[in-house]
This record gives sequence, C-alpha cells and structure tokens, in this order.
Amino acid sequence: MILPAVRDPRLVTVRRGGTLTDADHRLLARWAAECAEHVLPLFEDENPGDPRPHEAVGAARAWAAGDLRMMDARARGGHAMGAARPLRGAARWAAYAAGQAACVPHVPEHDLGAAAYAIRAAQAANPAEPTAGRAERDWQRERVPESLRALVLEDQARRNAICWSAFDD
Repeated sequence: MILPAVRDPRLVTVRRGGTLTDADHRLLARWAAECAEHVLPLFEDENPGDPRPHEAVGAARAWAAGDLRMMDARARGGHAMGAARPLRGAARWAAYAAGQAACVPHVPEHDLGAAAYAIRAAQAANPAEPTAGRAERDWQRERVPESLRALVLEDQARRNAICWSAFDD
C-alpha cells in the first residue's frame, strides 16, 4: 500500500478540501508518467504485444494535457496493473509504475507509487548493481518540477517506509 493513513492536504486537490492546485496536480501526473516511461522498456522487452502499460503512461500524459477524463485515465491504470499481476521481476514493477502514473489524475499521491515501482523495476533489472535503485531515484529527482521539489522530497521522506524504502539515501 503506497497511500498513507493520514493524507497530506498539500497533495489533495482544492476541490476535495486540500491545497493542491489543478496546475500542480497536472505537473505531478507528468512527472509520474516520466518516471514510469523511463522503465517501461523493461516491460515492453518481455511483453512486446501488450500495450496496456504504454497506454497507461499515455493516459497520464493525456489527462495532464486536458485531453482525457480522469476516469478514463484511471481505468487505463487499472488495465496496466492487470498486465503486471501475472508477471515477476522488472517487467512487473514497470507495469505497476505505469498503472500508478495513470491513477495520479484520480489521487495525486499515486505519483510516489509510480516513482517507487520504477525504482523497484530498476533494482530488479540490475540485481548485481546495489546502486541501481539509488541511480533511478536520483534520475527521478532531477526531473521533479522545481515548484514541487520540496513537496515531493518531503513526501518521499514521509512515505518512504510504505514505499519499500525506495527513497532511502
């Protein structure tokens, strides 16, 4: 479970009683899509005929651009997670990352799900390289929108334990 028991109002949209603006919500979706897309080849190399994770990443981007409804993006996220369930290893985690990215339009806090699963994918793809997860995490952090950097880093620290310690330093 990557969602906290107590929600941070900074990661809840204004219309749901939080303080996250629509513009920042869309930035989080773009960042989550970028995190998932970075490891997507780990799924596609093993499952070239299954478009669901790729479509989920596209759905996150389309929602962020205002071209797709939230429920449609969320549905594609569920389909990507369905693609992940029978798999093991890097391909599984990459598909879950894509699914989480497509669910950011529904719940902004899924952004860390996309990032954490992408880190797990990188670790699984490089089991002999102990710094693979850290390298993926650092790559992701370089791409966090500057206006959201402090919020994302604080959230990573706060939810690190429920995200398999993916964000450890």
